[in-house]
Amino acid sequence: MGADEYGFGSVAMIATGCVMARICHTNNCPVGVASQREELRARFPGVPGDLVNYFVYVAEEVRGTLAQLGYEKMDDIIGRTELLKPRQVSLTKTQHIDLSYILSNVGLPKWSSTEIRNQDVHSNGPVLDEIILSDPEVVEAIEREKEVTKAVEIHNVDRAVCGRIAGVIAKQYGDTGFAGQLNIVFNGSAGQSFGCFLTPGMNIRLVGEANDYVGKGMAGGELVITPVENTGFSPEDAAIVGNTCLYGATGGQVFVRGKAGERFAVRNSLVEAVVEGTGDHCCEYMTGGCVVVLGKVGRNVAAGMTGGLAYIIDEDDTLIPKVNKEIVKIQRVNAPAGQMQLKSLIEAHVEKTGSKRGSTILSEWEAYLPLFWQLVPPSEEDAPEACAEFERVKAAGRVAVQSS
Repeated sequence: MGADEYGFGSVAMIATGCVMARICHTNNCPVGVASQREELRARFPGVPGDLVNYFVYVAEEVRGTLAQLGYEKMDDIIGRTELLKPRQVSLTKTQHIDLSYILSNVGLPKWSSTEIRNQDVHSNGPVLDEIILSDPEVVEAIEREKEVTKAVEIHNVDRAVCGRIAGVIAKQYGDTGFAGQLNIVFNGSAGQSFGCFLTPGMNIRLVGEANDYVGKGMAGGELVITPVENTGFSPEDAAIVGNTCLYGATGGQVFVRGKAGERFAVRNSLVEAVVEGTGDHCCEYMTGGCVVVLGKVGRNVAAGMTGGLAYIIDEDDTLIPKVNKEIVKIQRVNAPAGQMQLKSLIEAHVEKTGSKRGSTILSEWEAYLPLFWQLVPPSEEDAPEACAEFERVKAAGRVAVQSS
């Protein structure tokens, strides 16, 4: 039907040993694919060659099918809708679907496969990262590990901004070797995946708002998002970033003055983050780091959360029913180290964003501290931030696990 890109999901997992037990969120994967437990991870049977072999067989099967059709390569059939015919299947849910438009190419240009392949189908204009990387001062800062500060306008068509910049830095210095400081202030509305794959030394600020996947895969650095001045609304009552922020992030700090959408900090592994409210599924599948929420959250909090800590304020006694209790334990912030961790992150949030919400909490700390709940998965029960009697537990010989 014209497709020239293909996606492989679960079948690639199965090729490397997944048995589709469908208990990924419980930290009990029997073959160690989706688990933080070392005894289960030791059972993982997969090796790179398994995946390679699978795709070799896929390629062979495709080659055989093409040969049966009388063609040599994929380019020969891409866009050739005359080779398709509908299946004669009597299903109630499909009997009213009209495929004639797709099968006849009515109104579509008659391109050859070569013309289709030669189209620059992915170009949507200049890439903002490339514009930034063409700045001589930015180039010098990266090459000589210096500090540079830049202000940049951003629009919602600018997606995955900072990803290429992080790639240039990582290619030259690795994950943690960059000693320079790249300070960039963006003004406007960011498209999807803003601040993705940040590395240490990248300090990114956005004045405006952002779409989904903010901070996706970030490995370090700092990401601060604040609304523009004189917005006419209270930032703590409005969404300023979209869904699935910090997906798979492994390092750095994030401060968001405003609310986030659903699945905030999903699969977060080490990021420390402060946000002023979230939608459903906050901290889903989280494995490390620390998340502080200074406002309301949606349902199903901490589903599949096997590591890290979360601090969530509960001013109206509505949080506990929203927490998924399959794994995590809910407790007050009783440990001195936990209280210190929570307060220091809120202080940093206020310093970076000017949050009035955070300032109010700090100014009345003794009154607000008892309103916070701490979500603790089993892997963090003996961490100093979660265990009020940490020193006694440590002296008794139990191993403490650090949360960040």
